Amino acid sequence: MKHTMKKHISYLFLLLALTWSGCKKDYLELSTNPNLPVTATPGTLLSGALKVTADILNGNIKSGNPLATTNANYTMYACWMGYLTWSTGYQPNVQLLQYAFTNADYDVWSRLYINLSNYDALTKSTTAPNYLAISKIMTAFNFQALVDNYNDVPYTQAFDGINNLNPKYDKGSDIYDDLLKQLDAAIVLIQQAPATALNPGTADIMYGGNMDNWIKFANTLKLRLAIRQSNVTTKAAALKTAIAATSTLKYIDETNPALVNPGYLNSDANSGQQSPLYLAYGISAAGSSQDYRSRYMANSYSVDFYKNLNDPRLLKVYAKNGDSVIFSLPFGAVGSGKASRLGSGVLKGPGMSATIMSAAEALFLQSEGVARGLISGDAKALYNAGITASFNDDLITSTATQTAYLAQPTVAFPTGGTFEQQLKAIIVQKWAALNPYGAFEAYNEYRRTGYPDDIPLSVYPGTNAPNQVTRIYYPAIEYQTNGANVSAEPAVDIFTSKIFWAK
Repeated sequence: MKHTMKKHISYLFLLLALTWSGCKKDYLELSTNPNLPVTATPGTLLSGALKVTADILNGNIKSGNPLATTNANYTMYACWMGYLTWSTGYQPNVQLLQYAFTNADYDVWSRLYINLSNYDALTKSTTAPNYLAISKIMTAFNFQALVDNYNDVPYTQAFDGINNLNPKYDKGSDIYDDLLKQLDAAIVLIQQAPATALNPGTADIMYGGNMDNWIKFANTLKLRLAIRQSNVTTKAAALKTAIAATSTLKYIDETNPALVNPGYLNSDANSGQQSPLYLAYGISAAGSSQDYRSRYMANSYSVDFYKNLNDPRLLKVYAKNGDSVIFSLPFGAVGSGKASRLGSGVLKGPGMSATIMSAAEALFLQSEGVARGLISGDAKALYNAGITASFNDDLITSTATQTAYLAQPTVAFPTGGTFEQQLKAIIVQKWAALNPYGAFEAYNEYRRTGYPDDIPLSVYPGTNAPNQVTRIYYPAIEYQTNGANVSAEPAVDIFTSKIFWAK
């Protein structure tokens, strides 16, 4: 199957993972030919689309899955953000370690547009307001990811189908503006849905048909879109007004994080039916190491961070090696030893839920929103709640342990400090909480704020990078299928080209 823009848009690869749609054990078999026309219910389309979104965010999609593309994952961001490094047990990955990648590498574009076609198909399959609202919300979620990876992308013409196989590019800033409107429209759809409106129920593998939680998730996405643009001063007043309009609807927190679970199984059938993070970094049902478990190990930067703050997450995020120590290497280092892999706090088991947005991320967003004057609340309390949510997520539930960590002067929220000091505290702790499943968000926040401000560059011999990578290339396949439009975009320099919101 060729992953071309034309196929993304005109044929709508909407049937990938379609049969991940029930709550019984036989639903896990993937469609063997996603190009065949198949009639699917809105519930089946919703379940399949949400499952694919979780795959994109949480791990490497196996090569047997028709959604898989070369190097299409967010693991490079986990390395660049100091979470992981390439294992010394493999030949050096020069593209990663020397930042020597090309437009043939890191194609997350194809996967995101395929997933967007899933949600577009859902929209075209029903008039039920709850389904339409969820589709709008997740479409906004994915288009934000596209902008955050590539800046300008096809948006207004992206799903014209055979009427337009060469969609124009829209400005990333303009797309962000419209995504805020789409989220508002989704919220209204839910609010105005009649009591008799079809509820997705168990087909909704994220919130189980709880539409109040979908409103809070949409509102949290609005807050993320607004905060992400905080460097664009000309938008400040409009963004504050947009956030104020729905601030009473509240946001997600530790009671309702955005987690997907269609009923993951400890099975190797159909390219693997385990939770995607576990499928990438854990142990197969047959007892062998999964691909990324062998290829990636603990990065010294994050190990030292947790050590220096007496952070108990160290032994949950990473596992001790055969010598009962945490063994790590700087990114790009050539060395030897028994590498430490991801630990039990992040790899809870093959049936673990896949994170779309964690409680910690949402709470840190709210803390910054308060500090910026976008929403009301207690920035310190929200900051502390974000750390607590991260500890709980990593299975560190002792109140005494959490309290002791928060009491450290180097951790405590700088209530009387400047805004910049508060921002640094929030983003650094958000970084610590997103390891490794939220590497893409950590990378976004790093480019927006510059924090953490001491993440080292690769030490691999011959590397001469002026600074951290600022963005990836448009994929080669887009030059082959929509060449005129992509070539009209400014030439990409991976060290100087920036997303419109970047610092």
